[in-house]
Amino acid sequence: MFDSASQGGDQVDQLYNRYAGWPDHLSVECCRIFTKEKHLNTPDYNKLRNAIAQFDSARILVIGDIILDHFIWGSVARISPEAPVPVVNVTHENLLLGGSANVLHNIYALNGQATICGIIGQDQMGEHIIKLLEDLGSSTEGTIRSPDRPTTIKTRIIARHQQVVRFDREATECIDDAILKNVLDFFGANLGEFDAVIVSDYAKGIVCDALMTSLQEELVKHPHIPLVVDPKPGSQRRLKGATLITPNHHEAEQMSGIKIVDDNSLQIAGSKLLEELESKAVLITRGEAGMALFEKNKPMVTIPTMAKEVFDVTGAGDTVIATLSLGLAAGLSFVEAATLANVAAGIVVGKVGTATANIEEILGAF
Repeated sequence: MFDSASQGGDQVDQLYNRYAGWPDHLSVECCRIFTKEKHLNTPDYNKLRNAIAQFDSARILVIGDIILDHFIWGSVARISPEAPVPVVNVTHENLLLGGSANVLHNIYALNGQATICGIIGQDQMGEHIIKLLEDLGSSTEGTIRSPDRPTTIKTRIIARHQQVVRFDREATECIDDAILKNVLDFFGANLGEFDAVIVSDYAKGIVCDALMTSLQEELVKHPHIPLVVDPKPGSQRRLKGATLITPNHHEAEQMSGIKIVDDNSLQIAGSKLLEELESKAVLITRGEAGMALFEKNKPMVTIPTMAKEVFDVTGAGDTVIATLSLGLAAGLSFVEAATLANVAAGIVVGKVGTATANIEEILGAF
C-alpha cells in the first residue's frame, strides 16, 4: 500500500522519489505497474481486522443536516387513466434516519459510538428523529429543535425495487444566530470528547461559513482530532484546512472546474483540490469506477469498486465517510481507511433504500 509507515514503506518512498520529476501521467502509470507487487498493493487484512475490533471504543461527532427518509413501498400493475404515470399499490412504509443522521446510523452499525449535532423542527417528524436516535442509544444533546424550521423529509416511492418518484419537504436557508449560538455552545462543551469529527453537508442550512470557522478554531485546541468533510460544491472557502475531503465524481468536477474523463484529468482535478483546500487528503468516490485517493507528495491511488451488484446508491457516501472516520480514529492510514470504506460502500449499494453495512459483512468480504 502507499503508506510509508507500513510494510514496504521504504520501497514506496523510493518509488515516490524516483518518479517525482516525471510527467504526472507517466509517474502515475509507473506507480501502478510497481504496485502490482504484493507487499505494496495487497491490504494488510490483519491490520484492518484489528482496527475494526477497536471501532467499539471510537467516539465520533457528526455535524450536518438531519433528514428523515420516508420510504413508501408498493407494487405497480397498471398505468393511471388520468396521466401516463404508474399507479402504486402501497404495501408498507417506513421512516429511517437520513442525511447526516444516516452517517451516525452507519457508525452504530459498525459498532462505533456517535453523537449528532444538527437541526430538526418542533413537529411530529422531529419526534420520530428523536425516537430513532434514542433507539440507537445515541445522545440527543446536540439535536437542536427549531420552531421556525420544519424537519427535513425526503419521501421516496419504491415499486419493484425501483424508485418511482421522490418529493422533499425542507427549508434550506442558513441557520439564524440563535441556533448557531446553541451549536457553538455544544462544540465548546463537548468537542474534546471525540476521536474524529465528520461534517456532512446536504445544503440544508446548518453548514455555514460561521459554523465552519468556529469549528476550525475549536479544533485547533484538539490537533489530534481529524476533521472529515463530505462537501457540497460552492463551499470550498469553508472547507480549507479539513483533514480529509470526500467529494463524489460530479462534485469533484464542479469544485475543481475540471471535467474528469480519464485518469489524467482525474489526477489534475484531485491534485488541484488537494492544493486549494489545503487538506491532508482528498478521496474522490467514483461509483462503479471505485475511488481515487490523493495525499500530499504521493501519487494518486486508485481503488477499484468492491460492489458485485448495484441496486441503490442512496446513502453510499454516508457509509464511506462513516467507515473512513472510524478507520482514522482506530489509527489506520488514509489509504487503509479508504480501502475499508470501499468494502463497506460495495456492500451498501447492493441493498435497496437507505442501508448500512455491518462488521460481519465487511469481514466476510475480505
